[in-house]
Amino acid sequence: MENWLTSSRNRHLLLSGLLGLILLGAGILLFRKDLSFSTTKVEVIDATSENGSETEITAEIAGSVENPGVYRLSGNSRIEDLLVLAGGFSEDADRIWTEKYLNRAAKLTDGQKVFIPGSDQQSESSSANKSGDIKVDQPVLGAGQTDLVDINTASLSGLDTLPGIGPVYGQSIIDHRPYSTVEELLSKGALKKSVYEKIKDMVSVY
Repeated sequence: MENWLTSSRNRHLLLSGLLGLILLGAGILLFRKDLSFSTTKVEVIDATSENGSETEITAEIAGSVENPGVYRLSGNSRIEDLLVLAGGFSEDADRIWTEKYLNRAAKLTDGQKVFIPGSDQQSESSSANKSGDIKVDQPVLGAGQTDLVDINTASLSGLDTLPGIGPVYGQSIIDHRPYSTVEELLSKGALKKSVYEKIKDMVSVY
C-alpha cells in the first residue's frame, strides 16, 4: 500500500513537472513572438508619390499653324509638343523666322501663348522698315535711331543697346521667344518688372 502511494506521488510530481515545462515553453514562445512583432520595421509607402497625377498646364498657340487654339499638356512639355498638337506649321508660316527665332525645345509654362507669324506678316514688317516708315507712337531712342526694337527678331547685340539690358537679360529675352505682346516679357519671366519698365516704350512686337 505504501509503495503504491509513493509511486502515485512520484507520478503526480512528474506530471506537474512536465506541465510546468510545457507552460514555461509556451510562455517563452509567446514572449519571443511579441518581441519580434514590436521590433518589426513598418515601411509606409506614399502612394501619391507613385500614383499621383502629373501636373498639367494650359497653353495657347496662334498664328500660322494648322489648328490654333488652347491645349492642355503635361507639366514638362516643350514648345515642340504644343506645335505637334496644333498640327504643325501651316503653308503660310514664315519658315525663316521659325528656324532663326523659335526655340522648339523651350519648356512651356502654364498660361503661355506661342505665336507663329506668317510670311506675309514678316515681309510687311521688313518692307516698312526698309522704306523708312515710322509709326506715330514710336519714340526717338537716339540720334538717327527712330525704330522700336523688335523683341522677336533683334539680335543679342541689338537688345544690348536698350537701357538695363545686358548680355544676361538679352539672352533671356531670346530664350523666351516668341512674343505676341510686349507685356509677355513680364508674364513669361524674361525680365524683372524694374527692367521691363525701363524698356517697355522702346520695344515692339511685329
